[in-house]
Amino acid sequence: MARFPLDYSHPLMRCVVLTVASVSFVAGLFTTPASAFDAAALDRAKLATIGVLEDTQDQRTPDKPGKILVRGTGFHLRDGYIVTARHAAEKQDVTTGTVIQKQIHVLTTDLHEIPADLVGDSAFMDVVVYRVAEAHRAKLLASVSFAPGDVQPGQDVFTVGYPMGWGPTMSFGHLGNTNTFLQTVDTRLIQADVAACSGNSGGGLFNDKGEVVGIMHAIIQTERDDSTAHCSRMAFAIPALLAERIVTAALDGKPLAFSKMGIHMVAVKDGTRWRMAVKDVMEPAKSAGIQKHDVIIAVDDTDIQDAAHLKNYLIERTKPGQQVSVKVRRIDTNLTFTVTLGGG
Repeated sequence: MARFPLDYSHPLMRCVVLTVASVSFVAGLFTTPASAFDAAALDRAKLATIGVLEDTQDQRTPDKPGKILVRGTGFHLRDGYIVTARHAAEKQDVTTGTVIQKQIHVLTTDLHEIPADLVGDSAFMDVVVYRVAEAHRAKLLASVSFAPGDVQPGQDVFTVGYPMGWGPTMSFGHLGNTNTFLQTVDTRLIQADVAACSGNSGGGLFNDKGEVVGIMHAIIQTERDDSTAHCSRMAFAIPALLAERIVTAALDGKPLAFSKMGIHMVAVKDGTRWRMAVKDVMEPAKSAGIQKHDVIIAVDDTDIQDAAHLKNYLIERTKPGQQVSVKVRRIDTNLTFTVTLGGG
């Protein structure tokens, strides 16, 4: 999983771990039994899961094979396309620093090692897509799909992966907060009380039907120690709703453009409730009629709670050029404006 601050000391996996000292969490005390899930869905998710291998080949002895070390997890989406976390596919270059690998080797559940070539990635969202050459695709025994719609707190989920470099293993639990934010990415994450460790990054977080609802990204380490083994029952995943947009853009060979409304916001008190008001206004919001000090109430009937919520709504739900309805309060009057979103 991802680590914050980024720490690449673990030999098997690049991992984001947020350390919380002197805190006790009860997440995971009441876990979902495996019997609550469809057996075929569990099997399909397991067969579609791959391990991302560490390059252990010694260039001084090219005829001597390297060791098998699994550094991360991924899953087969379809047609040879492999999805994983970007930080699970990075490597350190002596001249340029951290770079994304143009080719990785993946390990199937029945122990076939096959190469996969880079298709596209998003450092912004920690997602990367590779593709297995057609000659090797028959070795990918199953595929999975992204779940339609959004997730709900309390939903049963499970993950398949290579914690600490071995597996594949499965863990089961529930979703917690589906709209949380960490310092590791610039969008929301969904929190799950599933057991996860270094090595689970990039693996699928699945619903009871075996559909992908998220891509494993980070864990919170609740006890501080000096070991390189990091595990937790508090895990975070990139929402499938967003991950699917990133993957689709990569498959289409197009850069993913995010919508911009053109406002900066500041927290203000609206009666007894804290809301967000416009601190600065730029295009396209300015041309639509939105003014400084307007209190943002809703966008397309979705109540806006804070700046992160608005940013997340624009990233996940809209595209540049799309028109949205923005409801604001100006002094004592509610007004609605139509904004044609910009891009960037």
